[in-house]
Amino acid sequence: MMDFKMPLTEHLSDLRKRIVISLVSLLIGFVISFTYSEVLFRFLTMPLRYNISFSLSSPFISFLEKNIKNNPPLVFLAPTEAFWMHIKISMIAALILSLPVILSQLWKFMSPGLLHKEKKYVIPFVIITTTFFLIGAAYCFFLVLPFAMGFLLTYKTESITPMLSVGNYVDFCLKFILAFGAIFELPIVIIFLTRMGFVTPKTLAKHRKYAIILAFVAAAFLTPTPDAFNQTLMAVPIIILYELGVLVSRIFVKRKVVS
Repeated sequence: MMDFKMPLTEHLSDLRKRIVISLVSLLIGFVISFTYSEVLFRFLTMPLRYNISFSLSSPFISFLEKNIKNNPPLVFLAPTEAFWMHIKISMIAALILSLPVILSQLWKFMSPGLLHKEKKYVIPFVIITTTFFLIGAAYCFFLVLPFAMGFLLTYKTESITPMLSVGNYVDFCLKFILAFGAIFELPIVIIFLTRMGFVTPKTLAKHRKYAIILAFVAAAFLTPTPDAFNQTLMAVPIIILYELGVLVSRIFVKRKVVS
């Protein structure tokens, strides 16, 4: 093991290299995203303008335009608000575009501390982690946000007219998209913790009931609406992802014991 230890200066040099590569990928992603920021903005307003309809026959998923009364206009209340809205959208889009590069650089930075056979998992790690993040973001955008916006804009609003600030709306959507994307990384986190020996699959399974309670508590804090239905839309995926993480971590632990 002593032969594989790196001096501190070499660690810092490697860290700087990984950060520079990640920042360059973010910059390239930002330039591309900012070029198409208007398209991204129109796409981001879909939960506000459309309802999603599910069917057992083709087309299985369709988008139905909302009633104009429940489709309030977006306005900006400060001269710089619209400009910063495009900046924020471009930054988040750039982060998503450059996510594979950032994750691969993170893996390469940690690789000196990994076994030789573990280093080859960089491609599966990047693909799986990016895929789980995108699934979480899509789940939020296509399922949670439409229900949340429908509830918030129609609950006891008969005598008032909604008028949304474009900055507040974009912040609202982006925060929840990022939150769901991060939550869907739960299986990866569990596998990492069990692989490092911080917890065991047996311990995680034993405390399953506490995980379920914490899932609903987290959903109550993170969901934008107070109704139980929207909170369940977040809590149920957390529980499923927790069980998935426990299941896969058992496989990894068995492989480690066999090896």
